[in-house]
Amino acid sequence: MEEEIQVWLRKLEEQKKGSADLSRDEDLSIGIMNLLSLEEHLYFTAMKTGNRKYLEMLDSVRELRKKMLAKIVKSPKGEEWCISKHLLAASMRLMEVGTKELSRKNIEEAEEFFTAAFNMYSLFFAINLKLVAVEEFSQSARKPDALQKEDAEKGMMRRFSLMVKKLVDCCKE
Repeated sequence: MEEEIQVWLRKLEEQKKGSADLSRDEDLSIGIMNLLSLEEHLYFTAMKTGNRKYLEMLDSVRELRKKMLAKIVKSPKGEEWCISKHLLAASMRLMEVGTKELSRKNIEEAEEFFTAAFNMYSLFFAINLKLVAVEEFSQSARKPDALQKEDAEKGMMRRFSLMVKKLVDCCKE
């Protein structure tokens, strides 16, 4: 697994011409998550209140989110744009549920949600750093037996998570 991470690091180095500081993209991805969440809140508020002004705000926030997402999701192939958006949205929601479970002192349940959130976040970066193609992910998870498929998916997610832990450091200035 360490060898595979080193291969990804070399790929990234080649892509970024030696600059592997992803702190900007990490901060931006968290901002995009919050914009996605804001879109949801504006939608539900519009529906609950019947006030169309919230839909106008929703449209403005959506345009900003699209502009910001385009700074990370470059030259998407196939459905990578939508996949990326949904990976961030899922990660954000899973983090929120994990936080709620944590406040209820359901530590194991919280950890399960946090792990799932980080796996989605890691997959987002693996796809958008072009370290793995979406097709590669789905092909490597295809095994004849359902249990083997689940093990392959867990193994791949574990590798993505390890990669992101090594590559993405929000504390770099």
